[in-house]
Amino acid sequence: MLRFAVLISFLVCLAVAVHPTTALAQQSTDEDEVVRVNTDLLLFPVRIRDKKGQAVTGLTEQDLALKDQEQVTTGVYFAPGADRVAMVFALDQSGSLREIIEQQREAALALFSRFGERSSVAIVRFSETATLVAPFTKDLANARAAFKFRAAPNAKTAIFDAAATSLKAFDDLTPSRTERRIVVLISDGLDTRSRTNPDTVIETALDQHVSFYVIHLPLFEPRDGRLEVRRPSKGFKELAEKTGGKYFLAGDPKSALAPKTTDLTPIFQAIEEDLKSQYLLGFYIAESSRDNRKHVFSVSMKPDGVEYSVGRQGYSRTHKFMINLPPNEKQQPN
Repeated sequence: MLRFAVLISFLVCLAVAVHPTTALAQQSTDEDEVVRVNTDLLLFPVRIRDKKGQAVTGLTEQDLALKDQEQVTTGVYFAPGADRVAMVFALDQSGSLREIIEQQREAALALFSRFGERSSVAIVRFSETATLVAPFTKDLANARAAFKFRAAPNAKTAIFDAAATSLKAFDDLTPSRTERRIVVLISDGLDTRSRTNPDTVIETALDQHVSFYVIHLPLFEPRDGRLEVRRPSKGFKELAEKTGGKYFLAGDPKSALAPKTTDLTPIFQAIEEDLKSQYLLGFYIAESSRDNRKHVFSVSMKPDGVEYSVGRQGYSRTHKFMINLPPNEKQQPN
């Protein structure tokens, strides 16, 4: 079985495909939900599937086999990654999309409602500017109302500014190690206004551990005598591909000519399946391993036919992890 290596290094973490999350300090009485004070817990979102490509639910730490001959770790953290979801819908309110988005309101909110009572949803709408019209809430009535809006005809569109606004919406949430944070961005993909660089948005999303699921409602143009999808702005697809989410194209030239309503239900179902295939895999790193040296350990799935992926790595039953961490800074006396 092919094994993949994941390099974790504070010095080169921006150059690798996997971005671990580090626990943040937060005071709360809800110890199971709020991130504990522990800067040595490295967390990775992983996707798990069976031999048929279906999501695998109900796995526990007992389904993992850790091989750690160098005793790099002192413990493993493993939990479902979609039991608690904070979800932002970022909605393009240009004239060509308003009707489609409003028609898909119930399908979109049905996606959110499948992720448990602890989940929350927020709505951002955008054209030339982006506005958080519904801060995070568990009340579907508030979110439902935010899906109904007037179109902004002939207005420029600031997709990447809206993506940045969506990321800021998470600032008021209490950090939780069991919460999955995502943005579902629905747009025609043509950015004509943003001042925010897409690479900046992507890096911020990686730092904040937010994944974008991008739904492209395409415009069409004649090209070489045929009707083709108009190419989206650079960085639009990358919002999904580089942040651990997925990109979906909702239509093709044939559908553009067909007299039927766009149905995003299959896409919302695909997002649900993708999220439910995700777990959080974490490692508590031994202090003795913080010595500026490379250390290797691996984790395998015990159940037959079950495999997992980390970051952009492919699916395999076993993945190798390699760390190269500096010593913790010692506290200076007052």
